[in-house]
Amino acid sequence: MTATKDLQRSMSIPGLGWRLARTVAAGILLGALAVSAPAGAQEAQPAPPAATATGPAEPVTDSTPVAAAPAEIPAATRKPVVSHDLSPMGMFLNADPVVQAVMIVLAAASVVTWTILLGKILSLAMAKRGMRANLKEIRASATLAEAGQRVRRGVGALLLVEAEEELTLSRGLPSDGVKERAAIALGRIEAMVSKRMASGTGILATIGSIGPFVGLFGTVWGIMGSFIGIANSNTTNLAVVAPGIAEALLATGIGLVAAIPAVVIYNALTRSITGYRAMTGDAVALIMRHLSRDLDRREIATYGAKSGIRVAAE
Repeated sequence: MTATKDLQRSMSIPGLGWRLARTVAAGILLGALAVSAPAGAQEAQPAPPAATATGPAEPVTDSTPVAAAPAEIPAATRKPVVSHDLSPMGMFLNADPVVQAVMIVLAAASVVTWTILLGKILSLAMAKRGMRANLKEIRASATLAEAGQRVRRGVGALLLVEAEEELTLSRGLPSDGVKERAAIALGRIEAMVSKRMASGTGILATIGSIGPFVGLFGTVWGIMGSFIGIANSNTTNLAVVAPGIAEALLATGIGLVAAIPAVVIYNALTRSITGYRAMTGDAVALIMRHLSRDLDRREIATYGAKSGIRVAAE
């Protein structure tokens, strides 16, 4: 009651109640502001995540030209490095088609070289063995007819048959003409046999002379393709360039592998054929000696010993 009376008394004072009411109103306003400020701060903090949660921001358009930027290829679009098979078969399969064709031609030439070698070794061995036997029989014979009976096969038999035919066809003719015609016939047979034995060696000479150049052509073509690839890829990395160059150099290697044995085999076969030709010449010389003796015997039997002495003296 006392407080109520004091309040009524104070409000009865002129102007005091108005000041008190204004003071109370100001206090209430300050309290409301104090309470609302933390709540506003708490509501303002999650505003940036809300802006990001709405979606990714649109890309900013730059006025810089796009062509000036590609300094590095993104990892997603970067091509993986492919490992090359540098074995001879792998390089052949990965080579340019022209280089592959060159390699195939050179490999075929090498096969031909070794095939000729095998065939000539067998044929020369058999021919020389037969010619040695023929020479032995011809030397052991006393007359041309006896030699023809002993030798029944091989080049020696062919030579004896030709000499006997010429002797038969020239019966009654001068001896000098018979010897001349027989020498011509035997010489042609000797040349034919030598030519037949030397057949195929010309291919070896061709392979040995042009094989390296064919391989070099494949190498030049392959290196040219490698340089074109360098220009297109805009790189000088050795890992990119080396496989193509190695494939190109393989062509030169195959060319040398084909040419070197061809030259060596050609020289060896030429020497062997020359020896066989010399043996054939020995057989011709023995047959001509038998023919000459038979003609002299026939002349002595026809014209007597005096004519034979005169002819021998001449």
